[in-house]
Amino acid sequence: MFAIGRHPNVAGLGLESAGVALARDGSIAVDGYSRTNVPHIYAVGDVTNRFNLTPVAIREGHAFADTVFGGKPTAVDHANVPTAVFSEPELGTVGLTEAQARAQLPQTDIYKAVFRPMKATLSGRATAVLMKLVVDGQSDRVVGCHVVGEGAAEMAQLAAIAVKMGATKADFDATMALHPTAAEELVTMRKKTASYAREAAE
Repeated sequence: MFAIGRHPNVAGLGLESAGVALARDGSIAVDGYSRTNVPHIYAVGDVTNRFNLTPVAIREGHAFADTVFGGKPTAVDHANVPTAVFSEPELGTVGLTEAQARAQLPQTDIYKAVFRPMKATLSGRATAVLMKLVVDGQSDRVVGCHVVGEGAAEMAQLAAIAVKMGATKADFDATMALHPTAAEELVTMRKKTASYAREAAE
């Protein structure tokens, strides 16, 4: 698998003639409301190179319509967008990675589980699931959820609600497990597998 990136396809749109500024990466530069430097010109979607996913572009389009035509100024929050890779095994993720959390937070706690789902045990398949919760060690807020295994994308979409709402690890712990599911592991991990304090900048 090669992830080589892509460039926004903005050539031939006449942006130079209209005076629309581009960002350093060649995308159309916009503010939080998708407005360019030319007040009556807006841009949404991949040409802005903010978060190149179809649901994000749709949300940006809705926000633009609400702002310009609905009289409700609406900015899109690009934090905690759930994403997935539909590979084998499947990957689903939302929020900060462990590395990002360690760089941003004073204290980062990691909860991780690797296990064979019950249905794999019964069927005899040698398959496994990896789950990781990244937690702000000071506020107890879950800032990242990462799953590798069957159904990872579905779990990431649902976990995104909790992460977006600011759920804490205690909230996850207080949630009743649904047995026998792989997802129940997200609410039954009790033991920290790692804890990191960010080193003070010199």
